[in-house]
Amino acid sequence: MTTPTPGARRKVFIRLSIIAGNLIQIAGIFAACIALALAQSAASKFTAIAALTMIAAWVLLYFCCHGIAHWVVGWLLGIRFAFYTVGGTGNPAGYPAGLRWVFEHLPFFGVQTEKVSMQKASPVAKAIMWSAGVTSSAVVPTVGALCAWSAHVPGSKLFLIFAVLWALGTLSSNWRSQTGDYAKAPRALRSQ
Repeated sequence: MTTPTPGARRKVFIRLSIIAGNLIQIAGIFAACIALALAQSAASKFTAIAALTMIAAWVLLYFCCHGIAHWVVGWLLGIRFAFYTVGGTGNPAGYPAGLRWVFEHLPFFGVQTEKVSMQKASPVAKAIMWSAGVTSSAVVPTVGALCAWSAHVPGSKLFLIFAVLWALGTLSSNWRSQTGDYAKAPRALRSQ
């Protein structure tokens, strides 16, 4: 989620309309579902293909659920948005130095709120909207890995462990960062 937060350094590669951003993310989530189905059907015959499609599904879910979660939850709570951005993480301080550079250059979706809409939104609505993105980034890909494990995709048990640890790291790095969405939620609540 992009917002003018002091100290935040987010490298934006491109801006997209809300419609284009939503369509791309929905297509990514749909492609992830297809990849999971392929992983399940290939599990007994083509183990390498099954494992690769499982990983591809997880990556697609990871990159395509964050921004749209902010948008859906915000929209349901009366918050409106101006455009999407695609760029590096808005939370570079949440990563160790080696990973920081990588995450500053990955294509994360952010969504820019409309200023007037945010001013009118209740503090609780803002806090819930801020929390939606990172929560989905942790939960949705992990559920994808859980589905692969329940379908007995080769390598899925180890991958599920990785996915759970990654989700915990995602939540932890965001929780500890002053520029992360979880830090914005309590600030929104205190702005009453």
